[in-house]
Amino acid sequence: MKYAHLIRLTAFSYEHENSEAVLSAFLKFFPFNLEDSKIALKKTGAAGFNERRIAIFEVVLAKNNLINQFLRNLLSVLDESQKGRILEQAESRLDKNLDFFLRFDKDSWINEKKLLLTDSGKCFHVKISIAAFPKKREIALNIVKDLFSEN
Repeated sequence: MKYAHLIRLTAFSYEHENSEAVLSAFLKFFPFNLEDSKIALKKTGAAGFNERRIAIFEVVLAKNNLINQFLRNLLSVLDESQKGRILEQAESRLDKNLDFFLRFDKDSWINEKKLLLTDSGKCFHVKISIAAFPKKREIALNIVKDLFSEN
């Protein structure tokens, strides 16, 4: 089953953080080698408050095979309580374009290898463009429920 057309993962690394640790944790989301799969890891720089430097890491997945591998890996790392929370909040995490948004706490993933949902900005951002046909909210929500209810 095709769950998504596109997945975008982004993370911000602030100058006071260990950029290598953030990048290493970022890459652990992918159960495949990006370079071997011909997927670009985009790194851009930005200036934050008080001109503090920020590195932005971004990967976009569009191939169905890689999307499915990413989702299987994500589901294998998420514990049942986090999956339940995602299902409870599914309605509010889906926008009008049928993009589904998740944020995972950066520190818990870097330090404990545990994915915890967060509302804070210190996170890894996952945007999943749900493959609903026809393109209707109800169908997209059912796809999300199927995906996060799987074992």
